[in-house]
Amino acid sequence: MDLQMPEMNGFEATTQIRNLNDEKAKVPIIAMTANVMKEEVDKCLNIGMNDYISKPFKTTDLLMKIGNLLVTDNTEISHSV
Repeated sequence: MDLQMPEMNGFEATTQIRNLNDEKAKVPIIAMTANVMKEEVDKCLNIGMNDYISKPFKTTDLLMKIGNLLVTDNTEISHSV
């Protein structure tokens, strides 16, 4: 989720997604930002984003973060069954 989009910023978009009343509300969200000050990172996590990555980023770093979220998601699913 890019935090500085033209029509709606990433915080607003994440809030709308998290307020959905279906499974879409649980979609993993990784914030993309050039600003990695602690306050900005905390705001991302507090609003419901799962992780963050700073721009510019390495593809391998992004893939690792995605993989970590998928493993966590599958673990939660297997525990709930």
